Amino acid sequence: ATSMKANAKNRMPRKKVVRTETRAYQNQLEEEINGERVKNGKKPLPPSKKDPTREVKESTTDPESGYYVKSEREKMFAYSFHTACDANGFVLGTIVKPGNVHDSQVFHELFDQLKDKVCRPKVAAVDAGYKTPAIAKKLQEEGVHPVMPYKRPMTPKGYIRKNEFVYDEYYDCFLCPQNQVLSYRTTNREGYREYVSDPRICETCPLLAQCTKSQNHQKLVLRHIWQDALDEAEHLRHTERNRDIYAKRKETIERVFADLKQKHGLRWTNLKGLEKNAMQAMLVFAAMNLKKLATWSWRRNTPPTPKSPISIHLFIINKTPLRIIFSKAFCLRSETKKPRRASFFVILA
Repeated sequence: ATSMKANAKNRMPRKKVVRTETRAYQNQLEEEINGERVKNGKKPLPPSKKDPTREVKESTTDPESGYYVKSEREKMFAYSFHTACDANGFVLGTIVKPGNVHDSQVFHELFDQLKDKVCRPKVAAVDAGYKTPAIAKKLQEEGVHPVMPYKRPMTPKGYIRKNEFVYDEYYDCFLCPQNQVLSYRTTNREGYREYVSDPRICETCPLLAQCTKSQNHQKLVLRHIWQDALDEAEHLRHTERNRDIYAKRKETIERVFADLKQKHGLRWTNLKGLEKNAMQAMLVFAAMNLKKLATWSWRRNTPPTPKSPISIHLFIINKTPLRIIFSKAFCLRSETKKPRRASFFVILA
C-alpha cells in the first residue's frame, strides 16, 4: 500500500467515536481459540462484552479520510491505495481505504478480489506490514507460496528478544536462555497462547533485569495459534527462490507507486470522499496498464490486426465492468517505426 495526502486540513481535527471493523477471519479465529481452550482443559470464552468502538481523529473538510501517522514529522489526513500487481507490473486490483486502516486488515479483501476477478496467484510477495499469522494462515490454506521479508523484533533495546526463548513443540513450552521452563497458562481472545515462568526461580535469575519489568518477577511469552504458518513462511525466507522473487518487488509494485505519484500527480488529491478517490485511483491504474500494453504491442514485429481489436475488462469500485476496445489506429507503425497515437473507444456496459 501507499498513502496519498487527502484534500483536508490537518489543523483543528475533531474527535469521533467509530465502530471497530470486524476482521475477515474473526469467526474462524474464535472457533479455533475455543477449540484450543477445550483441548487444554479450559472453558470456552463467552461472547465479548467489550464496547467495539474506538476514538479517532476526523477532518472537518474530508470526514472520510483517515489520520495517517508515519513518523513524528509525517502526520496528515490521507487515503491508502492497497494494490496488487503481477510480475510484469500490470495492476490487477486495488482497494482504497482511509489512511488510518492498517495494511494487514485489507489483505483478505484484496486477495479475494484477485481470486474472483483475475485468478488465484501461485506466489504472493508482500512487505513487512503484511507479515502476520493471519495472512500466513490465509496463504497456506489457499496453497499460495508466501514470500515475506525479515521483520525487526519489537523488543525494547537492552532486553532479551523473543527469539532467544526456544519453543518446544513436543512439550508445548518455552525455554529461556537460563534453561528454565515457561509453561502454558491459557489462550486469550486475540488468539495468543500465554506461557509464564515460575516467579520463585526468576527472582534469583542474573538476567532478570534484562528479561522482564514484571513486579511479581514472572516472564510472559505469547505465541499465536497460527504461528506455525508464520514459522513456515520465515523458513522459506532463507531459500534462494524467495530471495529472487522478493528482489523483484522494487521493480514491480514499487515502480507502480513511483509512476503513480511522479508521473500521474497522485502524491495528493484534489477530490474529497472515499468513492471519488477510489474512482480516480482505478482510472489512473487503468491508464498505466494501457500505456504498458501499448508499449509492449509497439515493440512487437507484427502489430495486432484491425480485425481483432484488443479488449480489456476492468472493474470500478462499484463492480461495474469497464470495457475498453481499441480502434484500428492502435499499435500501427509508420515507415520510420515511430508509434502513432493510439485512439480508442470507452464503452460503459
